Amino acid sequence: METFETLVRAEFAPKNTYLNTASNGLLPARTVTALHEAALLRAEGRPLTPLYEDVEASRAAYARLVGVPVTRVAAGASVAAHTGLIATSLPAGAEVLTAEDDFTSVLNPFHVRGDLKVRAVPLERIAEAVRPGTALVAVSAAQSADGRIADLPALREAARTHGARTYVDFSQSAGWLPMDADAYDYSASVSFKWLLGPHGAAFLVVPEDFGDLTPLLAGWVAAEAPWDSCYGPVAELAHSARRFDLSHALFTYAGLRRSLDLIEELGVAAVRAHDLALADRFRAGLAALGHEPVPAPGSAIVSVPGLGVRQPELSRAGIEVSNRAGNLRASFHLFNTTADVDRLLDVLSG
Repeated sequence: METFETLVRAEFAPKNTYLNTASNGLLPARTVTALHEAALLRAEGRPLTPLYEDVEASRAAYARLVGVPVTRVAAGASVAAHTGLIATSLPAGAEVLTAEDDFTSVLNPFHVRGDLKVRAVPLERIAEAVRPGTALVAVSAAQSADGRIADLPALREAARTHGARTYVDFSQSAGWLPMDADAYDYSASVSFKWLLGPHGAAFLVVPEDFGDLTPLLAGWVAAEAPWDSCYGPVAELAHSARRFDLSHALFTYAGLRRSLDLIEELGVAAVRAHDLALADRFRAGLAALGHEPVPAPGSAIVSVPGLGVRQPELSRAGIEVSNRAGNLRASFHLFNTTADVDRLLDVLSG
């Protein structure tokens, strides 16, 4: 009988101490195999039909992970593109409330509009900062820079009280933090971090009524009958969120389907318990060394002020972490072990 440990070890064999999932997750062995097989389809001139099936299987798996019907999930390429679609739906002068120094993809499309009122507040104050006239609250569930987790239930209630829509980016939490996308108007996530997929895919969840979004980027794949909509204007857009799809990076979805299978097999609850145990072990070790990380309880991301300068040294030692604004950022996932944590602490103590 396979256990969490045996299943993970069968899929991953990192050659170094990899603690940088907040940048890119490692690819499982099954995903690498699927990518190779997809490439052979193209190389050998065989039909690509299975790759389109992978897109739909990936969409369905993501819908299950975030707890919404598959009809509410659009498949795209980046969070920035999804944010841009939401930004274009807002009327001139609308107020968008954001968290200070959130990830650029969640923020910049609102700024480049030029005619929106974008207001930024500290993450800890975002719920209390919602006010009458706020049109949209946009925030990452977990902050990329330091792992701090937004108080999403409080944000949701504040937005409901004042009639604001909500937009949540799950990119740094999808795969280890339980998600309830149905609780928000819009949400998005890339797939190459804790979801363990290749680059090139991102999902957008929209309301059943599409939330006033216009499918400005719609091509043939956004049609109700895509293969009958390759020429001329699309006569009938998809009746589901697929109307917001972008042309699919087929190889990416071929791999992503298998990565999402693995997350589902393990279960988000088990992955979360594993990841947070390692993050907490690292926090305790840092305290013993006299270092104080950015407070981010319950997060798989740990950011340590002042230690970012040591990232090149750590990389030379075979330990991969990030330097974010001078902070050392370590992030933990299912392929990591207590030995990885202890090795990082040992080098930092030197």
